[in-house]
Amino acid sequence: MLDVVLNRHSHTNCTGNSRRDFLRAGALAGLSLPALLRAEAAAAGGKGDSLSKHARAKSVVLVFLGGGLSHHDSFDPKPEAPDDVRGKYSQIDTVVSGLRVSERLPMMAKVMNKVALVRSGAHNNDHHETATNWVLSGRFGTPFGDYPAVGAVVAHESGFSGNLPPYVAVPRNPSFTWELGKSAFLGGRFESFKAGDPNTANYKVQDLTANDADAKKAARRDSLLKAVDGLAKRVEGNDQIATYDEFHTRAREMVLSTEARTAFAIDRESDKLRDRYGRNTAGQSMLLARRLVESGVRFVTVNYGGWDHHSKIFEGLDKKLPEFDQAVSALVEDMSARGTFENTLLVVMGEFGRTPKINKDAGRDHWGQAASLLFAGAGVKPGLVLGKTDKQGAFTTQRPVSPADVAYTILDALGIDPRKHLHTPDGRPLEILDQGDTVKELFA
Repeated sequence: MLDVVLNRHSHTNCTGNSRRDFLRAGALAGLSLPALLRAEAAAAGGKGDSLSKHARAKSVVLVFLGGGLSHHDSFDPKPEAPDDVRGKYSQIDTVVSGLRVSERLPMMAKVMNKVALVRSGAHNNDHHETATNWVLSGRFGTPFGDYPAVGAVVAHESGFSGNLPPYVAVPRNPSFTWELGKSAFLGGRFESFKAGDPNTANYKVQDLTANDADAKKAARRDSLLKAVDGLAKRVEGNDQIATYDEFHTRAREMVLSTEARTAFAIDRESDKLRDRYGRNTAGQSMLLARRLVESGVRFVTVNYGGWDHHSKIFEGLDKKLPEFDQAVSALVEDMSARGTFENTLLVVMGEFGRTPKINKDAGRDHWGQAASLLFAGAGVKPGLVLGKTDKQGAFTTQRPVSPADVAYTILDALGIDPRKHLHTPDGRPLEILDQGDTVKELFA
């Protein structure tokens, strides 16, 4: 990917490594270059929509809890465990008989009859980047992302329809030391379109609107585009910029289309509904995700990080869990009321859970052996509780669900054959997934 570094802000993950924020050159046209290349690739190939007519879902919303949600302190409390495992929160009843969750999730407690809870997400890796790429792709590889994320596979298989990209990340892809969950060997044509933060004041996609006729803005944008075009011509063999000139005109058409403007126009939602989701990045991202799938976007990743609580976990969760509770419960209620669940699968997960025992810094560390996940819509059994962990929430004791199982379930729900062979740039056939199966218990 061609990166134009306009502003450098240092960020760190729990290992102390830094990363930088980049403005992607393709976004200078208003929509990202990957979206444009996907559009042209699909149009040129006449591929159309390859999803099966027997699919359970037309779209997916994945809420990704980067850092790893503590299952003990949310959906899998252990009230009988010792203090240094149980934590400080008590449990409350939900609308599902016999199901209890953390006291910090009172709104979720009221909608658990609309979702399925899996308490047995499990794998054996405790490294952020490696685990994140694993759960987002369904295949185990290096931290650098050897395999395409499920969203990129969906973009590849569904093609481009209308003026919206098939794969969108809100605000952007997950990131720790670098961007994760990418298209890998599929190339830039199938990268996500980064939507930005819908909670910003006067949010507009790439700050372009139908009335963007200001001469200075137009001149500045054209100047930037020419600079990028000139640089692109000097770079050989780069899949993401080699054909940039071909899409300059199409970029303007797409970003100024009524379809695209309407899908991203979160300000068309009522103040009451926006308040219900929460006036923060998490809440507004989930509301935008609902708008996007209703407009025809196939796969939306809501990147909702900040769950890496190695120290003072309860100070962190006292702030994070109410935000989560409000936003996710609003999304569930809204999608249910609007009928969006009929054609959309919702998945809520992180890359792993947290350690059973609270550490010396009053935090919980990475723990791949157990995690809680939520599923809803597209025929998922509402109110289902699947899987169990042991008395300390350390290990799965019933119906383990692997990253491959989750990815398989998502692809199968969309009517995509998870065993289909894709081709690497050197022509080598490679299965989308080499393991896993649909979690059949989830569906009626």
